[in-house]
Amino acid sequence: MYKQLKELVTQYVDVSPESITRDSRFVEDLEFDSLDFIAMIGDIEEHFQIEMDISDLLEITTVGDALHYIEHYAVSQKTNASAAYE
Repeated sequence: MYKQLKELVTQYVDVSPESITRDSRFVEDLEFDSLDFIAMIGDIEEHFQIEMDISDLLEITTVGDALHYIEHYAVSQKTNASAAYE
């Protein structure tokens, strides 16, 4: 997931995937503006087949935050799907 996320990020800013770390801040380090950030969130939702809550977006300031959100959402979605079959 991390590699895929970094590739999505590079579609919006002029940086190499190798220079992106979990601590890279979207605005301060990668120079995202608000429109690019929102567009990237839409691509993340589509790519990882998740739906991000708008209130959670305020908490996502680094690549690591986004990755944690995606991983957490994928786990909870998988858990909910398993529970539905029980």
